[in-house]
Amino acid sequence: MFIYSLPLFFTHIGLASPLDLLIIFMALFIVLFVSSLFGGESLQKQSSDNYLFAAWNGSAPLKWAFWPFFLILNACLYTADTLAKAGLFTVSSWDDVHLMLLLPIVWWTTAVWRCSPNSRLSVWAACARLLTISVFFEYSLKLLIRIDYPRIFFGCDELLLDYGSCF
Repeated sequence: MFIYSLPLFFTHIGLASPLDLLIIFMALFIVLFVSSLFGGESLQKQSSDNYLFAAWNGSAPLKWAFWPFFLILNACLYTADTLAKAGLFTVSSWDDVHLMLLLPIVWWTTAVWRCSPNSRLSVWAACARLLTISVFFEYSLKLLIRIDYPRIFFGCDELLLDYGSCF
């Protein structure tokens, strides 16, 4: 997450400085931490054989709802971005990967927010919620790069098949 998008954001787009984003990030973390302290009570533990359903209902532990998908999501995003930067992925294939991951990200965000009361410390709930919000910020950065700065990210001089997507 943010391996290719933040450097482009700071060098070419320049809407905010690293200090500005750090202040926003820390303020959002404080708000999420305070809200997790006074948030809802932990849901009743349900015995469920289905992991996805248990996470969706909020009856799974937070670490089991957060970490597996977080690692898979970041591996997919890193692979898609690296292949696109190397010219091995077309622009439309890069779009398809991000579109296919969008619905699972919505499921994951819902599961993390519902399972947040199931963590031992409120700081972990706040961190998990902050990282789910960060994924949507990453997606908005990638959308901005895709629409306004495709020539910088995709190396459109080297693309022959999908050159029309760079405009």
